[in-house]
Amino acid sequence: MSISEANREAAFRALFTDVYADALRFAQRRADRDVAEEAVADAWLVVWRRFSEAPHTPEARRAWVFGVVRGCLLNARRGSQRRTALAVRLAQSPPDDSLPADAALLRLDIARRWPELSAEHQETLSLAIFEQLTAGEAARVLGITATTYRARLSRARRALRALLSDDSLPHLYPVTETS
Repeated sequence: MSISEANREAAFRALFTDVYADALRFAQRRADRDVAEEAVADAWLVVWRRFSEAPHTPEARRAWVFGVVRGCLLNARRGSQRRTALAVRLAQSPPDDSLPADAALLRLDIARRWPELSAEHQETLSLAIFEQLTAGEAARVLGITATTYRARLSRARRALRALLSDDSLPHLYPVTETS
C-alpha cells in the first residue's frame, strides 16, 4: 500500500467514525429503518470510490456525505416506485381469455410474488418479458455483456421459480433457460 493510499484510508476511517451515526440518523428521518441502513451502506461505498472528490474541511465533508446519502435514498425511492408500478402493471394486465385457467393463476401468482424478487432480478426479467429485448439488447441497456445478461436471466428465472409453488407452474408454460 502506498503512502497516499494509507493516508486516504486513514482519512476515510476518520470521516466514517465522525459522520456515520449522524448520516444514519439523517437517513432514518427520511426513510424506514431498513431502507435507511441500506442507503447509508451504499453511500459509504460511493464516498470511498469518490473520496478524492470530497471537500477538504470536516464540515464540508460531513455535508457532502449527507448529500451522497440523500442521493442513495432518492435512488432507493425511485427503485421502489418502479417495482411497485411494475407489480401493478402485472396485476392489472388484461386477462387473455385464450389462456388456460392454470396460466391465469400463474399470472396472478407471479404478480403476487414479484415484489419478493430482488431489484436486479425484476429488472432482468422485465427487459426480457415486458420489453421483449434480446439478450444482446438487454445487455446494452444494462451496460454488460450478453453472456452476463443471460447468466443474470437464468438466475432471475430460478429465483422466480423458487418463489412459485410447484403446483402453480403449469406444464404448458415452463420457464426455460434459453432466451
